[in-house]
Amino acid sequence: MARREEAKARQMLLGTLDMLILRTLITGPVHGHTIAHAIERTSQEVLQVEQGSLYPALHRLEDRGWVVSYWGISENNRKAKYYKLTAAGRKQLVVETGRWRQMVKAIGRILCEGR
Repeated sequence: MARREEAKARQMLLGTLDMLILRTLITGPVHGHTIAHAIERTSQEVLQVEQGSLYPALHRLEDRGWVVSYWGISENNRKAKYYKLTAAGRKQLVVETGRWRQMVKAIGRILCEGR
């Protein structure tokens, strides 16, 4: 039973990172380094995205057809892989955002239950 709970927690964390990446890409194509910094900056440095989590997530999103990638030149004049949100990714962002809001409401009800 503990393994099942660990798997659910891991899936929730992966889903949350996926949602944050998809949300970051709503403004247009960017490379991975910029995605990580955007999430960190927007969260006021509360959320830190490690490369070891970011790139597997980007590959997972690409495998699912929610993002596409292409090679381009970064602002530092270096070759960089850019990621772009697809139509399917936009739809998935709506789904994931809805799930997240449900989860936040449920947790809020539990935390406020004793008041």
